[in-house]
Amino acid sequence: MLQQLKNKKVKIIFTIIMGLVYANTAYTQGNKPGKSWYQNKATKDTVGIDLFRAYTDLLKGRVASEIVVAVIDGGTDITHPDLRANIWHNPGEIPFNNLDDDHNGYVDDTCGWNFIGNANGEMVQYDNLEKSRIVKSMMDEFDGVDEMDLEKETAKMAKFKLYQKLKEEIDKEKEKSEQLLPVYKYLVKMMDDMMEKNNDVIPSKEVIKNFPVNGKRDANIKAIITSQIEAGSTFDAVYLEFKNGVEHLEAIVNYHCNIYYDSRKIVGDHYLNSGEKYYGNPNVSGPDAAHGTHVAGIIAAVRNNNYGMNGIADHVKIMVVRVVPNGDERDKDVANGIRYAVDNGAKIINMSFGKEFKWNKAVVDSAVNYAVSKGVLLIHAAGNDNKDVDYVPNYPNDSLGDNLFAKTWIEVGASALQKRKLPATFSNYGAHNVDLFAPGYQIYSTIPDEKFDFFDGTSMAAPVTSGVAALVWSYFPKLTAEELKFVLMQSATKVKKSVPKPGGGKAKFSKLSVSGGVLNAFSAIKLAKTMAP
Repeated sequence: MLQQLKNKKVKIIFTIIMGLVYANTAYTQGNKPGKSWYQNKATKDTVGIDLFRAYTDLLKGRVASEIVVAVIDGGTDITHPDLRANIWHNPGEIPFNNLDDDHNGYVDDTCGWNFIGNANGEMVQYDNLEKSRIVKSMMDEFDGVDEMDLEKETAKMAKFKLYQKLKEEIDKEKEKSEQLLPVYKYLVKMMDDMMEKNNDVIPSKEVIKNFPVNGKRDANIKAIITSQIEAGSTFDAVYLEFKNGVEHLEAIVNYHCNIYYDSRKIVGDHYLNSGEKYYGNPNVSGPDAAHGTHVAGIIAAVRNNNYGMNGIADHVKIMVVRVVPNGDERDKDVANGIRYAVDNGAKIINMSFGKEFKWNKAVVDSAVNYAVSKGVLLIHAAGNDNKDVDYVPNYPNDSLGDNLFAKTWIEVGASALQKRKLPATFSNYGAHNVDLFAPGYQIYSTIPDEKFDFFDGTSMAAPVTSGVAALVWSYFPKLTAEELKFVLMQSATKVKKSVPKPGGGKAKFSKLSVSGGVLNAFSAIKLAKTMAP
């Protein structure tokens, strides 16, 4: 297929792919910061959360109580050596006896629950984007309809315009991915050929440079590989990047933008019944636990065990709730995940997921309101689209309708290492709808198969915040959830200077969030001591 592409089209594709590669590897090339950089004290040039000093100067000799943090995500590896001692175990459930011992409606929920699976153990791995599901729901009404037919129907016209817009978006995204997919596959194939020609030994820069190619297209493919390695990446890292690219593009084509794919056949629930709660299975790891494991490790990896890394909080247990597929999560599952976490004793809920469109916001709002009424702190990642969420909503959020807002909700943007480039380039922001920033750049944490890695995203900034919240609450348990939110926001490190604004331009950092600051563990503990001695 690559050979059949016209020269002009090939040039466009190579421009796109190089842009994607550099965007995806902007924080992974060259020298990485230290594995615990974000836990350090802020300096003249950097902003960390000052965790080490909080432990040594303020918490030494103090007694803490255990606190449960629910990680609502895509699944977590509960057997990871640096995590398993800090995984929550349901005290009322006897493992693997196929009985609902605690009568909460979930059989064998020993460590949490998976809402995107079925009782036979099958699990959803992929799903559509929400906008694909919205288009599918409107097809019977609008497919083949002409705009002229709706001239006098104002209400229908607005809905029709949305249908047209979303259909055009998913069609374009699918087409672009279909064009890029053979190029990514060819990149992987060439790297496989390089390995094979080098007797299955990772080729040196010299071997790659001298690898023979036929024609301009092959030369361009080789140039992409060479440029990544010359920029500081290893052969293995580049190979993984392109292999992941193949999987990502296949997911877009086959699932994300495929309106005919229906994951609920696997779950087997009555999907339109938003009040239905009892479905799923107890397999909390799921088919891909990388993201959730990384999130859990930031909060709760075992501290001071001379292995891997240190989580932020030292008296925490992670409850695992799986609702996030490779695609957009569904509102029914999110609502049930929140309610499950609250009903089973979680005091903090970490939600490192989000989407551009809603399906049934009311059911999520009801669950959020329930969590607020039970004194639970909800911490949510602001998203990675470098947009102002005051104008472009990211769901779920703290808006409950009728000008009401969830008082115990914290929306978190991602900060980077350097003070002069403080908001991470990918992070969403908002003077009214993002509460604070926390480190979300090159965060080192646990991943499955007993491994560790650096990840970027507001998905990492949220658990940094959840970890500090758990730390404060475990040592000062008499604080209410609202008081804890106040402590975290009030104690944030204020930065008044102008910084590059995500997406372009410049802005005062203080204008990019409600608090105008970056999370600070030391200052939070100090303030908490004055409020709840």
